[in-house]
Amino acid sequence: MSTKAPTAVSILDEILCTASAIGLVLVALLPGARGMSPVGWLPMWLVAMPALSWWALHGFALPYRRADADAGADGAALRGVRRALPQARRSARPARRRDARRAA
Repeated sequence: MSTKAPTAVSILDEILCTASAIGLVLVALLPGARGMSPVGWLPMWLVAMPALSWWALHGFALPYRRADADAGADGAALRGVRRALPQARRSARPARRRDARRAA
């Protein structure tokens, strides 16, 4: 019976998942964990930073939406219909006047 050793990514994944869960429980249950401290706003450090690190570990993968898969070729219907107008262009700048009276 052979078991594979856990990789560094799987260990880090487990640590960040646990840290996010513990931070969320602390912020939800302890009023003191919702305020400021010398290191900054605690909910950011207890919830947001571990969650963002966990998300970064997974390559910033966006959640899969079932509506996109069901739409198929009609995906434009979900995103909204674009108008058939041409793209707006900038108007030309007026020519700069060259005055002989310049500040020296």
